[in-house]
Amino acid sequence: MNLKILVINTDLTTTKVGLFQSTRPVFVGSIQHPDDELAKFTGINDQKDYREKVILDFLKENEVDIGSLGAVAARGGWLRPLESGTYLVNDKMLSELIEEKWGAHACHLSAQIGHSIAQKAGISCYVVDPLSMDEYEPIARYTGHKLFRRECLAHSLNMKAIAKHYAKENHLNYNKITVITVHLGTGISIAIHHKGKMVDAVNSREEGTFSGDRSGGLPVLQVVRHVIEKKLDFETFSDMVFGNGGFISYLGTKDFRKITEMYQNGKREAIDVVDAAAYQVAKDVGALATVNCGKINAIIFSGGMAHENYFVDLIKERVQFIAPVVLYPGGDEMEALAEGIQRILLKEEKAKTY
Repeated sequence: MNLKILVINTDLTTTKVGLFQSTRPVFVGSIQHPDDELAKFTGINDQKDYREKVILDFLKENEVDIGSLGAVAARGGWLRPLESGTYLVNDKMLSELIEEKWGAHACHLSAQIGHSIAQKAGISCYVVDPLSMDEYEPIARYTGHKLFRRECLAHSLNMKAIAKHYAKENHLNYNKITVITVHLGTGISIAIHHKGKMVDAVNSREEGTFSGDRSGGLPVLQVVRHVIEKKLDFETFSDMVFGNGGFISYLGTKDFRKITEMYQNGKREAIDVVDAAAYQVAKDVGALATVNCGKINAIIFSGGMAHENYFVDLIKERVQFIAPVVLYPGGDEMEALAEGIQRILLKEEKAKTY
């Protein structure tokens, strides 16, 4: 089946729009929204009509008639914990995204706009492996105190896609193998996939290694003491560790290209911080390998930082004894969204209802 699929991926200051013929990109564009334009809106939901018009204008400029579309794929947001899959966007999902019932994120606009355009075209809109995808085993949810539980918040869309790519390219069944995926981006997510499910992961929001702007796991008693002494409210603290932590905290930037330049120019602080990040990633990979008693088919790297061979090598030398290391540099969420819809159209999977 060779239908046209419109893919929408909204972020804080950009809207990515792609047209795919099956899983082949016809064009993909990234629309930057100026700060002065976004400043006109009170909240994310208020931007819906503005961004939808921008998308429709972009499609018109590229001579795309929405009547020619077969389906719309939208990046999924924070919903209730869900098993992996492709979900039809319905009124219940939309109301929870608009209400921000489970959390707030700019990608919530993707489904809202996608559903609106799909209705105009008389077709369906879907989300694929949303942010809240959660396939943890019960044993993985324990934290150490009964008041708290571990949650899966990771780069699930990208990591599911590359795990399936690896399986397909090596003539393996994703539902019968065990792989560890490492997403090296502004946030670093690490997950273990076992027999078709992402059964455990390092939550890039509050666990594991630090990354571009995220602090990762922190010593809890030191953190609590700091919050109390400085009388920080939740939002201030959250911004400190998620947005201004990690490489920004240590080096003043999250741009890994600049950090790489510092590293290669021999700046001692940059060398120490990058080495520490690689060390922590390797530790998390090793920890997740124990979930399946060390029986791992492959360790798969993706994300923008995976383009930097020296950084991957720092991790690889510590983990390659566990399993072969495979690279898929970058991370094409647009393609992953299109592939999710294609699996539905080819009846390889069934669309799920939220």
